[in-house]
Order: sequence, then structure tokens, then C-alpha cells
Amino acid sequence: MRVRRQEEGQSYTASSVPDAFFFERNRALPEPPLAFGRECGFADRVKPVSWIFFSLLFATARGQEAPAPGPPLATIKPGIRTTVRFTDSPPQSSDPVQVRYRLMAAEEPPAYDVSKESFEILLPVGWDGKSGLGLFIWIHSGDSPQIPKEWEKILTKHQLVFIGANRSGNPRNVFDRIRLAVDANHNVRQQLPIDGRRVYVSGFSGGSRVASMLGVAWGEMFSGAICCMGVNFYTDVAAPDGKVYGLSYLPDEDLLPLVKKSCRFALVTGEKDFNRANTLGAFENGFEKEGFAHTRVFEIPGHGHNPPPADWLDQALSFVDEGKSTSPAP
Repeated sequence: MRVRRQEEGQSYTASSVPDAFFFERNRALPEPPLAFGRECGFADRVKPVSWIFFSLLFATARGQEAPAPGPPLATIKPGIRTTVRFTDSPPQSSDPVQVRYRLMAAEEPPAYDVSKESFEILLPVGWDGKSGLGLFIWIHSGDSPQIPKEWEKILTKHQLVFIGANRSGNPRNVFDRIRLAVDANHNVRQQLPIDGRRVYVSGFSGGSRVASMLGVAWGEMFSGAICCMGVNFYTDVAAPDGKVYGLSYLPDEDLLPLVKKSCRFALVTGEKDFNRANTLGAFENGFEKEGFAHTRVFEIPGHGHNPPPADWLDQALSFVDEGKSTSPAP
């Protein structure tokens, strides 16, 4: 995907955000429309005219009551991996103009229809069908959303629903990989009692790079990101290997202060991971330099370019869960 640094004037109005995803449930949230606009010639970057309501959403909102569980997700047996399909896409994924401009991409997103996609979902073992849950959205580098078997116990420990899209691996275009994660977020939250403060996007290698972009550019929808052996950033970053890794996207400048303050980013790498230098550079000369308040590197001794062991996933989840009222299950 190429980034457009300067754009002709264009504006549109998107539908309202479904809810503020970070905060406690059971309190009403206003849902004002979001107005998007683009001006050219601003230091080679296109500055949005307004996302003026985002600060209100983050500063004063405490979330909405999640809809009561309903089919098909509420009928799934906990602990059994199940294939599901959805028919609904929110404007954050269905509006191609919004998708393009959240990234400042030069390309037009291709046609997309979530009803033609499938997802793999896993509910925590022992879930009682009523208690609040977190959400762990996975983007793999391959076409099947596989995770190590031992991760399942960690996800249950943290009371997290796992979901990942099929056909969302590295061969798929970045726009669709993003849309699939957004649609998974939206549809699971419509049917299960998800705590909006505990909605995390994660991935491995190329999927992790997509997750790192979602955690920033769609930062109102994800309260944290766990990036395993791959990370992209929106500025050029110098790395310890002497290379400079170029920017991958340009997020909305009015949303950024809220993401920097509220979102948590766990950057997981290994001592022998070939993306280690890129990850360390993105941490020091990207997230830290840009003022992100809650970012940490987890470097696994002797580990190469593979998904992290379960105990390291546990550490990363504990980090992104910091400050939340929900305690991990024993």
C-alpha cells in the first residue's frame, strides 16, 4: 500500500461511531456524526477538518450497554473452535472513503463484502453465558487464523473471546485485512457482553504489522494492540541495525492525541527475530518519540521469528489489561 501525503480537497460525513470502545459499560453514550474533511498543502500531510467529537467520546463517555447475546454467537459452546459468518459491516469498514483516508492511502480499497467471509471464534472455557468478556482479534500471516494450542488457556485465564478471519493472511490486501478485523470487532460486540475497555487486536509477522496500524488509525475501536514480531509506524524510524524503516500510513491527526493517551501497545519480539531491529526502532524512535504513554517491548531471549510462548503472551495481556477492573480467571 502506498501513502498519499497530499490530497485534493474532499470531504464526507460518516455515520456515527457505534460506541466508545474503551470504557465501562452501563452508561449512556452520545453518538454524534463524524465529519471528515481534507485540505491540501499542509506540510505535505492532509489535515482533517474535524473529528471534533472524538475528544468528547474519550473524555466523557463510559460506554454503552452491550446488546443481549443472540444467535449465532451465544449458542456456541465455550472451548470449541467454531466457524461463523456475519452480514453487517459498520461505516469504519464498509465506507471505502473512510477506510482509505484513515490511512491516507494512495490506492482505492477494492470491493468488499463481509457476508462472503468466514471467521473462527473460540469462547473461554467455563464461560457462564452472562459474565463480561474481553475480545482478542487475531490477524495471522497465513490464510488460517491459527494460534498455538497453549495460548487457549491464557485467553481463558484473561476471559478473552478469540476471533480471527479466514483468508486474512499476507497474500490478502491490507484494506481487507483491516476491514475483517473491524467487522469481527463490531459483530462480536453486537452479540456478546464485551467490555469495551478490553478489546485488543493482535497478529503475527505481517498480520502484526496490520494490527499495529489498526491500533492507531482505528484507535477508537481498539483499546490495545499486541504486535508479535512485526510493527509498522506512521513516521520514518531509525533502527539499531542502521536502517531507516519508512512510514507505512498516516493516521488522523485529531485522533492521535487520544490514542497516545489511552491505548496500550505491547511490542513482542525475540532475540533472534529478523524483525527485532525494526521493532526496537519503532518503539524508541516511533512510539516513545511520538509520546505514546503506554508502550512496552517484550524481548524473548533466544526466540526467533515465531509466535511467542504462552507465558510471554500472558505477560503482554497483563500489560494491556493494566488499569482495567476485570481480574484474570484463576
